[in-house]
Amino acid sequence: MSQTITTKNYKKLSMQISLNEMSFCCFDTLNQKITDCHSIAFSILKPLEDQLWKAFVNHPELMYDYDEIVVLHDNSLNTFVPTALFDDEFLGSYLQYNTKVFDTDFFAYDTIENYDINNVHVPFMDVNNFLIDRYGSFEYKNTNSILVSKLLDTSRNIDDKQVFVHIQATHFEIIVVRNQKLLLFNSFEYNTPEDFLYYLLFTFEQLQLNPEFIKVSLLGKINEMHPCYEIAYKYIRNVVLFEPFALKEKWDRSMDQTLQHYILFNS
Repeated sequence: MSQTITTKNYKKLSMQISLNEMSFCCFDTLNQKITDCHSIAFSILKPLEDQLWKAFVNHPELMYDYDEIVVLHDNSLNTFVPTALFDDEFLGSYLQYNTKVFDTDFFAYDTIENYDINNVHVPFMDVNNFLIDRYGSFEYKNTNSILVSKLLDTSRNIDDKQVFVHIQATHFEIIVVRNQKLLLFNSFEYNTPEDFLYYLLFTFEQLQLNPEFIKVSLLGKINEMHPCYEIAYKYIRNVVLFEPFALKEKWDRSMDQTLQHYILFNS
């Protein structure tokens, strides 16, 4: 539906949904403010739709009127494909090498603007179906489309390889970039800090990166007291928390919140 200046309410809703958590932000786009921001824990032992229903009951702001609704599917069922090799008739074939796909799966893709890359992914269709009943229409994409796009933006005119690690409760993503070129993206599940370190150092070995010299920037659910930070600090010389100052200032949030919701705040 087309909107005029009199029908717009300058409100935007962004939701990031995984199997074990939902986070959402309500944005006042006229005044550049976040009016609400919440995270809700989910149990993987309970039906996702039931937990979404409960979240909507407990947070009536999810049903306010919004000019724009963005739904971010937070899973690692994705792969990045250069535009030169991309054909939207064969989406499933790109995923079969790094994830188990089924004939019944629905495949989607996000075009990464300015970088000649497409992110092929499997969205949570039960989530989409639930939300269609409530909103009618909305935009959806994979969380890693935003993560990679924004980190590529930050690498402009930096000719050194940069390693970014986005940490969540049960998995993390490693992104390696150099001057707006994506060199590697991978996602790993982990249970212990030792798992995290193993996969990180394994990636360094595969890419022939020297942990004595390469800078590693951590973001996501991370701080200097986090066990993953502490163990990485022991084995990699140049480990830092990423500092997205512009994003922090834009939304007037703490650095901890900005790191945790880096994807959501950039949506």
